[in-house]
Amino acid sequence: MKVVITDYWYESLCMEKAEFAKLPGLTLREYQCKDEETLVDLVRDADAVVVQFAPITKRVIDAMERCKLIVRYAIGVDNIDVDAATARGIYVANVPDYGIDEVSNHAVTLLLALSKMLIPMADAVKAGRWDYTTVKPLFRMRGKTLGLVGFGRIPVMVAEKMRGFGVKMLCYDPYVNAQAARDLGVTPVDLDTLLEESDYISIHCPLNDTTRHMFGDAQFGRMKPGAILVNTARGAVVDEQALIRALQEKKIAAAGLDVLEREPIAPQSPLLSMPNVIVTPHAAWYSEDATLTLQRMVGEEVVRVLSGNPPKNLVNKTLLER
Repeated sequence: MKVVITDYWYESLCMEKAEFAKLPGLTLREYQCKDEETLVDLVRDADAVVVQFAPITKRVIDAMERCKLIVRYAIGVDNIDVDAATARGIYVANVPDYGIDEVSNHAVTLLLALSKMLIPMADAVKAGRWDYTTVKPLFRMRGKTLGLVGFGRIPVMVAEKMRGFGVKMLCYDPYVNAQAARDLGVTPVDLDTLLEESDYISIHCPLNDTTRHMFGDAQFGRMKPGAILVNTARGAVVDEQALIRALQEKKIAAAGLDVLEREPIAPQSPLLSMPNVIVTPHAAWYSEDATLTLQRMVGEEVVRVLSGNPPKNLVNKTLLER
């Protein structure tokens, strides 16, 4: 059996190798390849493919002669053609829960920092201005409304953490368990209601054909002028140019972004010169603990499938019906 790791950004693969050692005779090939042409040859005889950022397109998948599993070092699988893999009977798996505490903490941190304008306030002090009016006006958080776009594991944790701040909470998710949401004090609503009523909006939905540019000019036009937007999900859920216009025209008050449409962000992006915007480098997931957990769980999925079992975190669940 052969496992191919197309690309990775970790210092060591010791966690994966410890799992792979449970399958005697398994061969591992590790690369740093994101070129489609080269990938076609690298994965041809792989039994399992592990990927980080490499594009696993239909062309790459069609070249796979015996692959049983494609697993990504991530929650999202937007760089994998899941339909093409399903058509070939290849499992696609992700790791949806390795860093949910970290991401939810990051979302809450961005929201709190922006609601108090901590970074421009601290910068003013460093520049010699000991004056709270540098960030005037600020408003009390208690009694405001937080809207959660998506209501999976991460936004559930955000809701649990934000309950102590005395905010009213709404959520929009076509697949929401309404009773589970209400049990957490969260009211399910349609997207327009969430946009119009929320003082803070935190995005947690996956990127797919229905969510790409979910936030554009029309949506920003419905939001409150004092609204704060936080995105720790996928950059392309937000039309970046529409966001820039909304901030410049004061249709919304501030934004906290861990993800962008194009990463890394261009040095000339207007977002980087706006004091009411915080940009972090797609790092919401990061802690040393989360990294090791992610690598271990990827290794476990490979061993699970090559031992004859379906993956624990299967994305293309229709394969189980075959």
